[in-house]
Amino acid sequence: MTTPRGARGAAPRHDDRRRSFPQVAPREAPDGRFAATWWGNAWVEALEDTALDPARLARGKAYAGRGHVDAITVTPGRVVAYVHGSRPRPYRTEIRMRTLGDDGWERFLDEATARPDHIAALLDKDVPHALEAVAGLLPAPGDLVPDCSCPDDGYPCKHAAALCYQAARLLDEDPFVLFLMRGRGEQELLAELTRRNAALSAAETSAAAPPMPTVPARAVLGAAERAGPPLPPPLPLPDRPGRPAVFPPDPAAPDPLALDLLASEAAARAHAFLVTGQDPVAALTPWQDAVRLAAAHPGSGLTASTRALYRDLAYALDRTPTDLARAVAAWRQGGAAGLAVLEEPWDPPAGPFDRARPALIAADFPAFRPWRNRLSTESLQLRLGRDGLWYGYESDAGREDWWPRGAPDRDPVGALTDLLGR
Repeated sequence: MTTPRGARGAAPRHDDRRRSFPQVAPREAPDGRFAATWWGNAWVEALEDTALDPARLARGKAYAGRGHVDAITVTPGRVVAYVHGSRPRPYRTEIRMRTLGDDGWERFLDEATARPDHIAALLDKDVPHALEAVAGLLPAPGDLVPDCSCPDDGYPCKHAAALCYQAARLLDEDPFVLFLMRGRGEQELLAELTRRNAALSAAETSAAAPPMPTVPARAVLGAAERAGPPLPPPLPLPDRPGRPAVFPPDPAAPDPLALDLLASEAAARAHAFLVTGQDPVAALTPWQDAVRLAAAHPGSGLTASTRALYRDLAYALDRTPTDLARAVAAWRQGGAAGLAVLEEPWDPPAGPFDRARPALIAADFPAFRPWRNRLSTESLQLRLGRDGLWYGYESDAGREDWWPRGAPDRDPVGALTDLLGR
């Protein structure tokens, strides 16, 4: 008997056009604005240019800052969340906007694939300014239509304003949320960008590649007593690794993003082996290699695809995603040496470590306490690596939850200065 689709026990299908996000912790950008990216601030400006009451906007911004907005769900044309107000029961709040039609998406995709740097930026969760005006992707004044179950008839009410401000933080972390608001899911867009980019690369390669020298088969397979002609010289080494093939999404196939990551990794390792004669990752342990893979993954912040990668890699090695995220920060700080500094306390010999505390005291940093290769305060720490570099760490006071920060330096004062300057 066949099991009907959707029966209990069947594997859940991923819905690329519906994403839910937990409460977003807001933070102001360095210049004092609510959002940190230009597209996040364009979203905020569209809200503020439409608002009829600045006082409601200010209260909504304060609500967002105090964490009154619950989990946010994004679908094409709609952003929905429950927002806590003055009453015990939260209000159902939503922001509606129009989605792009097929013509608008064609214009966007044509523009995005016209230049390789545009594709690279989008894959790195960045939106080039050149795409700002394409196809009405970003909201203009009047595009955002608020609605709320509260009795306030303001436009928008403070609950809708709070949701709109928090949605800007989602856009900061992952601009593909904006694309979903406009009607296209992340996997769908990535597959189309990859397909168009591969087609463009193939056309460029076929137009530019010189004909490959050949040897007729009959000449090679001639009489045994007759020496065959020399084989053609090997092809020149390419300047960079090749691009992987296109992996269209298929419910029965592995994740296309995971396949793309593995294929890109194999191409990079093969190219390095051809150039240097050595495999750059052959000496790494499985844990080091997993950290290296995660650190090379594009994007800032834990986006949906990054969270899935961290979860799968951590599960395979009996670690937690937090362990992996901390290790990735150490790898990005100093590679394999930085990871060793994170995980391996050691007893340094007399010399640089003994001179570090007097140097810090002379620079007006007297509060550091030594332990093995570490100098610590309540919230700052310097660790001496076996490579002779000092690595900066930070933690909330009293928590002993240390995270790598800043650039390593042979001078402990220099490492601390870089840490404090970030």
